[in-house]
Amino acid sequence: MKLRSFYILIFSLFSQLAFSSDLVVLSGRVIDAQTREPLPGAVVSIPDLRLSTITNDNGDFTFRNTPLKGKLLIEIRFIGYKTLSKTVDFSIPSVFEFAMIPTVMEAKEVVITGSAFSTDERTNSTSVTAVGKAELLNRPSSNLIDAISRVAGVSQVTTGSAVSKPVIRGLSYNRVLTLVNGTKQEGQQWGDEHGIEVDQYSAERVEILRGAASLLYGSDALGGVINIIDPLPPTDGQIKGEFLTNYASNNGLSGTSLMLGGNNNGFVWRGRGTYKSAFSFTTPDGRIPNTGYNETNLGGQLGLNRPWGYTHLDISSFKSNIGLPDFERNDSGLFENADGMPFSNSQLKDRDLLLPYQDVRHNKIALNNSLLLGTGRLRTNIAFQNNQRREMEESKDDPSLFFDLRTYSYDLKYYFQEKNGWESVFGVAGAMQDNENKAAELLIPDYTSTDFGFFGYAKKTWNQITTFNLGARFDYRNIRGNQMEEDGMPKFSEFENDFSNISGALGFTHQLSDRLNFKANLGSAFRAPNIAELGSDGVHEGTFRYEIGNSQLKSEQSFYGDLSLDYENEKVNAGFSLFNNLINNYIYYRQSDNENQVIDGDVFPVFRYVQDNANLYGAEATLKLHPNKAIHFENSFSYTRGVNRGTDNPLPFIPAAELRNELRIEPTLGNLVNSYFSIELENVFKQNRIDIFETSTNAYTLVNASVGTTFMLNKQPLRLNIAANNLFDKDYVSHLSRLKYENILNLGRNISVGIYLPFAFN
Repeated sequence: MKLRSFYILIFSLFSQLAFSSDLVVLSGRVIDAQTREPLPGAVVSIPDLRLSTITNDNGDFTFRNTPLKGKLLIEIRFIGYKTLSKTVDFSIPSVFEFAMIPTVMEAKEVVITGSAFSTDERTNSTSVTAVGKAELLNRPSSNLIDAISRVAGVSQVTTGSAVSKPVIRGLSYNRVLTLVNGTKQEGQQWGDEHGIEVDQYSAERVEILRGAASLLYGSDALGGVINIIDPLPPTDGQIKGEFLTNYASNNGLSGTSLMLGGNNNGFVWRGRGTYKSAFSFTTPDGRIPNTGYNETNLGGQLGLNRPWGYTHLDISSFKSNIGLPDFERNDSGLFENADGMPFSNSQLKDRDLLLPYQDVRHNKIALNNSLLLGTGRLRTNIAFQNNQRREMEESKDDPSLFFDLRTYSYDLKYYFQEKNGWESVFGVAGAMQDNENKAAELLIPDYTSTDFGFFGYAKKTWNQITTFNLGARFDYRNIRGNQMEEDGMPKFSEFENDFSNISGALGFTHQLSDRLNFKANLGSAFRAPNIAELGSDGVHEGTFRYEIGNSQLKSEQSFYGDLSLDYENEKVNAGFSLFNNLINNYIYYRQSDNENQVIDGDVFPVFRYVQDNANLYGAEATLKLHPNKAIHFENSFSYTRGVNRGTDNPLPFIPAAELRNELRIEPTLGNLVNSYFSIELENVFKQNRIDIFETSTNAYTLVNASVGTTFMLNKQPLRLNIAANNLFDKDYVSHLSRLKYENILNLGRNISVGIYLPFAFN
């Protein structure tokens, strides 16, 4: 009944908005600031209206279906020019002119949409880095989190090449929130080997918000936010699409994706299909059996862009099968199969998975609206998600473990009209979850959860160079675990917990000059315990430990501060950030007194969830040198230190310090476009600040290289990228690799080839 009512609500709202036909036109021109010549082919977009268009041969552009009033941000991009953003008052009729400044620096994302307001990155106090489509394609990766892990302050907990969980400034799991087009991704985030169920090829760009974002997004954003943004609809009267495919040598990973979308007088549509497949990956120590995976994704959008705003209905289906390595080595160091025989090379390269493996499915439907109401604007997001996770241990037909999670969520924000430099927004959000076990083996109990929160946020801007923002939020969560039996014996006792919290935040930005920008933040955030921390009791396939929850856990409470200083001129871009995060009642698991549990003859160490006060602090630095148009030297450094204030021990699972150095050359080669050659050193320091159950991890340096160019076939661009990770096949293991404790190294040399074909027609 809940699901039926939800569908009725979505389609009734969608149909009521479908019949407006008023047309409002916004026109303008894009020129070179120095020569005053027009710039044909510049991309002009209005992020808050999900509109985009391209300038014609005279540099002119036209938007239809724009609002009659209000102020909105316009962004203009053109290769070889500094990205321009400007707030436009739509109530004043005018033909707007935008003058762009040439630059030798590569284009970078400027407008940030994952904060309270779509804004120029310089006036947004939160530390945000955006990774665009080109960078996502140029860097070889096996999933989306792997692709963005090169950002300073971002790392990943990995389970081979298939599963990656984001880590921001030392925090992960339910402390980092993933957004997909404004919808919180809900899919058993508490699990070590549970990745995010998102098609990596669907992202047009990814914004990484480093630091607490509980004010805007509630409990699970204590550590930061990964904001995944789909492409804007094509310009009116156009059909756009893309075809991309890639192949990686290490594990035979082949990925293919096709997207097609259109816009007919404000009626927008898009469809995408993706398939990925890989066999077992290889390390310098040999190939690891049953580490292959396959993934099938389908997604689509239907929507309307009108003068009153827009309404978009997004539907997606994600399905993935992931092998789990669970085989012993013989005396010669070779892995043996279930019959006690060493795996042959053909068996190791078989794409059919062996037991055990995961069968993960995630279906989602979301209605996103942005409606002009009164003098302001209302943005709403209503979504339903169904995440099904099967653990196939003994049979490919009968799962040993089966979680079925259903999530109904809503998020409403009202943006008031800017007045005298003041912008403000009020919002309310909530979710209802129920999770059911549908197999005999139990790790967590069946549970229901209800969330509710509301907030207010205001921002004041002086002379376009100084901003001050402040906000407060109240959140409430109720979670109820059911009493359950396993094999006729009591397994879980019933419990019910209520958590509530008030969060606050202050932010400040100031442009000290045209080149120097300062940011600072202070605030509090919180996170309620998840179901695994409260109620787990068992061993999860692939985790190699027995976990026991604690229903008496309290909410984590964070008090944080950070500041950053950024400098940019024609040839240098430099940034430096410091952060400090005090977390009271920090939740983690700990083994004490060498406690063990024996299951079917196997001995598993017992880890119990406990709480202590913690402190995470550190720094990030970037230095990018661009002596001329062809040469780019980019460097980044990140360091996080975690201390358990209760025991004075280091916190577990803190990433090692990392230094990256990349030299990229972008020559002009005849008819070839956007060509580059790149060599990168990935320097990871030794991590010997470890908790008592961890082991230290040695330092290592990897050499990565890549080359890419675009061929013009008549007027059709065809992009080719070739890249090599771990070029010299170095044996190493990441401190955050879950396979480290099974004596399995990280991937060896991996050479990938990718082709990208964008196309458009009227």
